Amino acid sequence: MGMIAEFREFIAKGNVVDLAVGVVIGAAFQKIIDSLVNDILMPIVGIITGGINFAALSVKVGDAELKYGNFIQQTIVFVVVAFVLFLFIKAYNKTRRTAA
Repeated sequence: MGMIAEFREFIAKGNVVDLAVGVVIGAAFQKIIDSLVNDILMPIVGIITGGINFAALSVKVGDAELKYGNFIQQTIVFVVVAFVLFLFIKAYNKTRRTAA
């Protein structure tokens, strides 16, 4: 079997298509989560903390700028994504149990 035929067979498998759909949906989902964190959660956190803009927090060390505020914000994004995925998986598993 030639390499082109082997590649064609690989692409034609359903798992590759499912993976591609998952990647596209995941990218769109990431934009929603980014907006949730940047446009809703972080302003609320800023109000609670007295108007601190986490994205702007940084410290200069010589010529380097350490943007630790951005790290804090991205950590919050990760926690939100992990929590939403946890809820989604929990609901999915509950649906599978009731269907079985």
